[in-house]
Amino acid sequence: MTTVRRRLAIRAAVRMATAGVLALALAGCETVGYYAQSIHGHLGLMARSTPLDEAIANARQSNDSRLAQRLALAGRIRDFASRELALPDNGSYRRYADVHRPYVVWSVFATPELSLDLHQWCFLVVGCINYRGYYAQDDARRYAAQLREQGLETYIAGVPAYSTLGFFDDPLLNTFVHLPEGELARLIFHELAHQVVYVRNDTTFNESFATAVEIAGVQRWLAEQASEDARASYRQYDERRRAFRALLLETRAELDALYRSDQDEAAKRAGKARIFSALQERYAALKDSWGGYSGYDRWFQQPLTNAHLAAVAAYQQWVPAFLALFQRCGGDWPSFYAAVEGIGDLRPAQRARTLQALAPAAGSADRAADLRGGLGKGGCGAGLAAQLKDQPLSPALSP
Repeated sequence: MTTVRRRLAIRAAVRMATAGVLALALAGCETVGYYAQSIHGHLGLMARSTPLDEAIANARQSNDSRLAQRLALAGRIRDFASRELALPDNGSYRRYADVHRPYVVWSVFATPELSLDLHQWCFLVVGCINYRGYYAQDDARRYAAQLREQGLETYIAGVPAYSTLGFFDDPLLNTFVHLPEGELARLIFHELAHQVVYVRNDTTFNESFATAVEIAGVQRWLAEQASEDARASYRQYDERRRAFRALLLETRAELDALYRSDQDEAAKRAGKARIFSALQERYAALKDSWGGYSGYDRWFQQPLTNAHLAAVAAYQQWVPAFLALFQRCGGDWPSFYAAVEGIGDLRPAQRARTLQALAPAAGSADRAADLRGGLGKGGCGAGLAAQLKDQPLSPALSP
């Protein structure tokens, strides 16, 4: 399912199948117990939510001016998303809920010991997904422990927000509403993008697309709506994040080359240990270059695994291709979404060829300079996918 039309056609039926809908948000369910925690968690979240105007009034009555201001800002960002970025104009992020915890869900990622291939869980409605989510951190930890007993490496990531792809009106949450202005806008744009295009069985496509929307969208918000202080704050934070991501993606590439080599398993394990040790050293040098900024210390203090690096790549691999496509579309959002939808309709191998052909030769997941610029070479009409789908595919990207 890639189109809003198809989704609207079955929306009423899916609302009746509550368990199936919740699988969209939490990567599905393999057991009755998993369905139960999904249903209980999401319905509890919805029951706590109140309309945004009411939540702002309640905050003011409680003398919580900071929350009232953040909710008002979130409301302006939400309006901007539909008005200027052509993102869905619906009830999502027009309500607020406090879940009284730092994250709304915890996602479990898993990989083999000597591979960066993320484990997948496949479900009726959403297809195959590279993670599995839990509303309780202890549940996520127990499941990760079960996976480790099977020989897999795991990573548990706290998640501040998730998307039900438009089947429910996702609320604003305490887990992210206090983020800095640019980060708040980025998250709202990202989650709304999942309501525009969603491709079954392709987490990397879906997350890369939403990440590209957030990058282009937040650039426009900051340029048109934010103060100079907010722009400067975001610029510094984003530069550090890009350096962090680049470090992880470079390390992932080194590990991938090692695992694909002809070395025996003992040599691969030794090489893996050296690469992870070097990652820590390179982070220490990066931190020094930031003047001691410690924002990523907690991440590096974990016992790092393949799953940590594979999860990062799932959100970044095709971002340069989508940003290049946005440029080809002249910064026109509806045209861009239509072109993405066309690519999403291709078979997996053709989809990968098309995105590889679009990606800049020296692409970066955060190349977003002048995204509202000219049309760019080739345009982005309906025939774009057909023009590019037969390009040779790099062996490393073969499905």
